Amino acid sequence: MEVISSIGRRKTSVARIYMTAGNGEITVNNRTLEDYFPSEILRTIVRQPLNIVEVDGSYDIKVNVDGGGPAGQAEAIRLAVSRGLVDIDTEFRPPLKKEGFLTRDPRMVERKKYGRRKARRKFQFSKR
Repeated sequence: MEVISSIGRRKTSVARIYMTAGNGEITVNNRTLEDYFPSEILRTIVRQPLNIVEVDGSYDIKVNVDGGGPAGQAEAIRLAVSRGLVDIDTEFRPPLKKEGFLTRDPRMVERKKYGRRKARRKFQFSKR
């Protein structure tokens, strides 16, 4: 039984996945996908690459995800699953690339600067 591992990142989230041939069980931090992501939208995001290449239900996926919020974690898992599928079969690459699932989203939160209220917001000006 071959184990494929891959990593995905988004914002401050890091997802490490381990894929094996199985019956489609997805475990996130030792919890079921439905338990970890109560939102249907986030569960859909995680399953998107599997649905695109029509292998949903063919692989068991064990996920360790850390950092960030639910949306960033879901998108990090999506990237990791996409990379894992490409490792399994290179035929999966064109449809996943077309959907943009193999591209690491580089957008991060800009750091707060000194002398400012936020990253770019200045303190309120008072004439008097």
